[in-house]
Amino acid sequence: MSERGPGHRGSGRVASAPVAHGGDLGAARALFPEAPEPWIDLSTGINPVPYPCPALEASLWQRLPAAADAAALRAAAAEAYGAPDPDHVVPAPGTQILIETLPRLSPPARVAVIGPTYAEHAAAWARGGHAVVSVPELTAVGDAAIVVAVNPNNPDGRVLAGDELLALARDLGRRGGLLVVDEAFGDLEPAPSLAGALEPGLVVLRSFGKTYGLAGLRLGFALAVPETARGIAAALGPWAVSGPALAIGRAALADRAWRAEAAAARAADAARLDRMLARAGGAVVGGTCLFRLARFPDAPGLYDRLGAAGIYVRRFADRPDLLRFGLPADKGQWCRLSRVLR
Repeated sequence: MSERGPGHRGSGRVASAPVAHGGDLGAARALFPEAPEPWIDLSTGINPVPYPCPALEASLWQRLPAAADAAALRAAAAEAYGAPDPDHVVPAPGTQILIETLPRLSPPARVAVIGPTYAEHAAAWARGGHAVVSVPELTAVGDAAIVVAVNPNNPDGRVLAGDELLALARDLGRRGGLLVVDEAFGDLEPAPSLAGALEPGLVVLRSFGKTYGLAGLRLGFALAVPETARGIAAALGPWAVSGPALAIGRAALADRAWRAEAAAARAADAARLDRMLARAGGAVVGGTCLFRLARFPDAPGLYDRLGAAGIYVRRFADRPDLLRFGLPADKGQWCRLSRVLR
């Protein structure tokens, strides 16, 4: 099972191949051309209630981002994520760019990806010329020089123990290796974060767009010791993040009250969705407060019924019994989903 694209079970060499993604309503419309509009896109794990963007100065659209603006964002991110200081923070135009960049900064090596998980990790390391294997547990990484773990995992929400990850990072660091921990879905979860325990051999990724419902802004962060952070920043080049994204990101990350309220509200939404899926005959097998993964006796049939009703959810080619549901945004969307599930 994989979150976005072909998955791999157990240990095995991973080949680079195009990865299918959720969120493509054009593909949904092609599959279900008679579906009613507007579509409800539940195929992603993005907060459906976005952060209210502040008013922006017109100059932000007219000038190159200033060094002071980037420094202010790094400071806000360090505070929000618990990093030691701003020198440990690298802003980027989305975590996907960081996933693509890290393989280019390491010589060819054996890479173990804890899976099944978000398929772009394995694909990016394979494109970078590395020998990639998918393994089911941390204990199965063997002699891999680089290990990638998504925590909490996507799409099943599995949480790996922070002390075990940190011990692995220290071991890899002593051998000149690297542990990449993707905490893209960690902001609204009680899962442990390694952002406050950064040391050589560890890079932590954090997503902004998922938590704050602003995926189109394209903003994400790498957290690492300063030497590693400088190397990542140099690879991204100057002005990697736009001026408007710097300003919005700084305001949102400093708004702790909004994030606390969002965490509570989305957890309640996830519990509501669990009840709805259970009434429809589904067995929830995992997820986070931004998405739920459920098994259904006739998942392909339910996928078709939802699509015909203009509701797009995530299916998995190698696990046809599973569907992943994002959260509806408002009362109307909840009611539409409830009617189809009934």
